[in-house]
Formats: sequence, structure tokens, C-alpha cells
Amino acid sequence: MQETEINGFVIDEFNVHKLEEGKKQGVCPDSASCRKPKNHKKQCASYDWERGLGTCHNCSKSFQLHTYKRKGKAEKVYVKPEVKADPERPEFVGDKVIEWFSTRGISAQTLIDLKVSEGPEWMPQTGKTENVIKFNYFMGGELTNVKYRDGRKNFKLYKGAEKVFYNIDSTVGYEYCVIVEGEMDVLALHEAGIENAISVPNGATLNTNNLDYLDSCIDYFEDKDKIILAVDSDEAGQALQTELIRRLGSEVCHIATFEDCKDANEYLLKHGKEKLTSRITSAKPVPLENVTTFRDIEDEVTDFVRNGFKPGFQIGLQNFDDIFSTYTGQFITVTGIPSSGKSDFVDQMVVGYNANYGWKTAFASPENQPTYLHAHKLMRKTWQGMPTSADIGGDRWNQVADHCNSNYFHIDMERYTLESVLKKGAELVKRKGIKCLVIDPFNKVRDVGSSDDVNRYTMEYLQKIEIFAKKYDVLVFIVAHPTKMYKTQDGKIEEPTMYNIKGGGEWYDASYHGILVHRDYEAKTVKAKVLKVKFQNLGENGAEAHFKWEPSSGCFIPHEPVDVADGKMPWE
Repeated sequence: MQETEINGFVIDEFNVHKLEEGKKQGVCPDSASCRKPKNHKKQCASYDWERGLGTCHNCSKSFQLHTYKRKGKAEKVYVKPEVKADPERPEFVGDKVIEWFSTRGISAQTLIDLKVSEGPEWMPQTGKTENVIKFNYFMGGELTNVKYRDGRKNFKLYKGAEKVFYNIDSTVGYEYCVIVEGEMDVLALHEAGIENAISVPNGATLNTNNLDYLDSCIDYFEDKDKIILAVDSDEAGQALQTELIRRLGSEVCHIATFEDCKDANEYLLKHGKEKLTSRITSAKPVPLENVTTFRDIEDEVTDFVRNGFKPGFQIGLQNFDDIFSTYTGQFITVTGIPSSGKSDFVDQMVVGYNANYGWKTAFASPENQPTYLHAHKLMRKTWQGMPTSADIGGDRWNQVADHCNSNYFHIDMERYTLESVLKKGAELVKRKGIKCLVIDPFNKVRDVGSSDDVNRYTMEYLQKIEIFAKKYDVLVFIVAHPTKMYKTQDGKIEEPTMYNIKGGGEWYDASYHGILVHRDYEAKTVKAKVLKVKFQNLGENGAEAHFKWEPSSGCFIPHEPVDVADGKMPWE
């Protein structure tokens, strides 16, 4: 079966809502809650088949038209497209194409400057060869990829080619650049005299976790004093803008908007070259850190008034999700006596966040050595079982290996310091888009040069982590061992609290959340207990979730506490 790609993503299910294919207007997929029954068939939504997105103008919700397969390749070898130019016609496009572009405000000279061409190409959306426009992607002077567009606004990228920004070479030598969502916007800005505009290769989607093209082109941004983001105003465009700011840094990013227009090309047609240039040159910096006005956060205040607290992120284990959730930009302290399963449960959490939200994780884990053993643990949890030697090199092995390669990163150092780990974490945010950072354990990732006073040291340590988490919108896990524990009268080691960690009071006060992982050797179970939640809507202090540990997969399986008076568990 031929796999279909749109905007560079492999489609898993086309038109998941069973909408009238090809129509630009129609009903909202959620019409049952969007409108009253008598209006269910009212056309209230716009469909953008080019980008795979829809928007309801009644309930203001955006939705994906298709579902997509995840892709991740280890050490992938990319295909280089071939240039098929007619030496007798250096502009590479015919009169009809030139005429069509002119209706969009784009001149023949701009097509020549950006090496736009045309020619026959098989298009998966129509199932036949079409005469298409070719947007040729160059990097380092070499043709790296091609975006094909037919007359029905179907798109595809060159199969197996590397994803890079369109027109990326144009940024060399400039102190700033402009990032837009599509090739037509690049052409529009070029027409207006802004030659250093580039476009993401596959538009904007609601899922912004995988910006692999940013990693390929990151060196082009290192010398930029200003990066102007001029993306679409819809939900997907704003999600892309947020992620680019997070990855490239708010200190260099500026925001350009197009008032009553969707994008740069529409603005060019409606207002002309001079005003388009003015929109870009008048781009405003991202609001300063540590300075907030009401207007800066008015949207958030309005949303809170209307909807209350946003739900927290969950790991996908029902009994634990019932008692705990979190936001990003925070950190979680995880404690427990030795061999209680702290690190293993943290692994379970990040694998859950990855499955639910596509979050990538970096580990600074001096105790999880050698690294290949920890990688094997993550593979087992992803595999949901124990791979064998017979599986090596097979389809499922490669699928899971590619997934782990693209989503989990180990920070391996001879000497771990907090400064070096956070610096590498910031780099991984920029290059790989990580959303979680695990420090395991904290006492082996030292903060050099801090106070000898334990409480002061702990406070400074946690402050640095909090600053990192907020700046990069990352969720940080800190695994912290308790100090000496004492036995109860029946000979069992008492459960530690956050006050049992060295520097105890500071851990409880500074941590957003605290979790105890405790193993009951008699019952052969593990429990996760909420020691602290920062906000009441995210969890319940003192609540517990109980699990049995599945040996082959290394996964925690929820179960209800049972009477073990007979010494046996139900699964034994």
C-alpha cells in the first residue's frame, strides 16, 4: 500500500472525521456539543486540506483532519533530489505558471531568484502524475529537498530527503532572519524586498514536538541578533510560534502579525509591498522576562475566568492519574529508601508522558550506568515486554529502537555538575525539543561553589532548577535519597518524607510536587504516595496508588490493595 504524505508527515488515517472530502466549508466534527440539535448540519467550519487542519467558527476549536504516524530514524541516510532543469529556459517555469503566480502578487524574477520550477510528478493524493510546481530547497548550495504542489493544493516532499527550512541559505550574512509557515509567504516577502525569509518545510500542525528540521539547520541561527516569527494567527500557527520561541530563545525572537490577514501572501495582495515590509520591520520583541503587565496575560486571565484551571498532564496509569498530575515549567522531587523503585517509577512516568503527549526526555543519571542497561529498561517499557535475541533487527525492534533513539537522550559525563547538566539540557531543548529532564540522584549532580550550609545549598540548588524549568518550559524530576532511616517496632523501615532528605525543610518548601515510591517486600507491591502538590487541582496530598511490578516489561501495573494474610498475591 502506497503511504500518503502531506506536509512531510505520513498519514495514518485520512479524513478521520469522515467529512465531505475536498470541500472548504462544512460542519464541525463536534457539532453535537457545538450547536443545538436543529443546527447540527449548519456549515460552521473551514477545512484546510493542504495543511490537514480544520477550524470551527462557532466554537473556535481547531482539529486535525488526519492522524499521522510517528517517524524517527537513527543515523538516517538522506536521499538527494536531482535538478531537472531545461538549459534553454533558465527560469524553469512556463507562461501559465508565471501567470498564476502573478495573481498571487509574485513576479517572474522572484521565481527565478528562488529557483522555483515545474514539471511532472506522481502525487499520492490523486494517484496519478500531475504537472506540479516545485519549490526547491537548498542548503549549503546543494539541492536538499523538493516540495511539490499540484493545481488542487495537494503537497508532498521528496521521499527520503532531509527536511530543512526553505530558502535557508538566504540567512547567511544577515544579523536577522524571518520565519514563516509556507513557501508562498517566503516568495511574498522576497517580492517586498525581504530576501532573508525562510519557511518551515511542513507548515504548522497542532503537534509541534518534532521539529527535526530545526536541528538540521540550527547552526544558521547561532549568529542572529534577531529572529522574526511571522506565522499564521490560527491555533496551529501559534503553537509553532511558542515552540520556536522556546527552542530559539525569547531574547532573540520578535513577533510580526498580519492584522486582518491570514499570512504574508494575503497581506501582500491586500495591502501591497511597502506595508508588508513595514509589518516585518515593526515586529515587536517577545515580552521581557520578569516583567508582566495585565495586557501581556489578558488571554490567560480571560481563559481562567471562563474555564478555570487547565487540567494537568498525566502518565496514563488510571489509579495514579486520579491522585496526581502536573504542568510543565515545574519540578518533582521523588524520594524513597534504597531499592524502592524510585528511578524505575520515574522511567514509567516519562514513558507515559511520551506516549500521551510526545514529550522527549533527557537523563542525567550517574547511577544508571552503564548507559546501555538503562536504555534497555526504556526499550522494555516501550516494547511492553522483553525483547529477545530473535527480535534483533526485525521490524518491531527497529521501530522501537528508532522511537527510543528519537525520544530519550542520556547525558554522559565524567564529572556531573548541576551547571553542566543544565547547560546540556538547554542545548537539548534547542536541538531536540526535550520536555523532561531527569536528575538521578541529586547528590551526584553537584552544585559547585555553593554555600557549605546544607539548607542554603539546597535552596540555591533548587532555585537554579526552577529557573531552568520555567525558562524552557520543561518538567524536571529530581531523585533524592533520604538520610538515615529508622525501623518501627515491628522491624520495618518507616516511610520517609521530604523532611528526611538532607536539607529537608527546603525540599518541602521549594518543590512543586513530592512523590514517595515505597516497596512492600512482604506484599510484593510498590506504592506511589503524593507527599506534596503545589496546586490543589493537580492532586491530593497523602493519596496513594498501588502497583505490582511486571518483570518482563519493567512496567507498573495498577491494582487495588489486597489482604496478604495468607502470604500469597492473587497473581501467584
